[in-house]
Amino acid sequence: MDEAVVRKLIVEAGGHPGTVYGKRGKSPLRRQVQGYNHAARQLPWMILVDLDQDAECAPPLCEEWVPNPAPFLCFRVAVREIESWLMADAESLSGFLSVSPNRIAADPEQIQEPKAEMVNLARRSRRRDIRDDMVPREGSGRSVGPAYTSRLIEYVETLWRPKAAIEHADSLRRANTCLRRLIGKATR
Repeated sequence: MDEAVVRKLIVEAGGHPGTVYGKRGKSPLRRQVQGYNHAARQLPWMILVDLDQDAECAPPLCEEWVPNPAPFLCFRVAVREIESWLMADAESLSGFLSVSPNRIAADPEQIQEPKAEMVNLARRSRRRDIRDDMVPREGSGRSVGPAYTSRLIEYVETLWRPKAAIEHADSLRRANTCLRRLIGKATR
């Protein structure tokens, strides 16, 4: 899902997404981040991680991971999880999930567990297919339904509007600003 979000952000900022690396989770990415930072001395790179509960806010996490960012690095942190950026476009998400827009938090970056909130929104959907796909089956021991990720990728690719979401997610606004700066530098 993060890949779909990053690709859409890059395209909307006027760039062309390249190869995606680091799809194995946060721990392996953390071990490789300095190599990506080194590569960003010459070529544009974007790294996106979720804040989760790793820090109180994004700046200390950024400083810990990349204390000296290279000129072509856009290291961004989704507060708290990428789902908050998706919820920031409440109008289109409410249509996709078939829930009232009033159920979607006005300030999604204040939600401590956005993934759980997204599942709860899906649980209230008027569409059975959304509930079946995104809500975990009782007793499964899972936190999300069997097609949670593919449904949200579908949403990102077809309906999510980053320009609308930026108004309600400051970390997304900063990611967009960073990408536009990076793309502007790379095209000079």
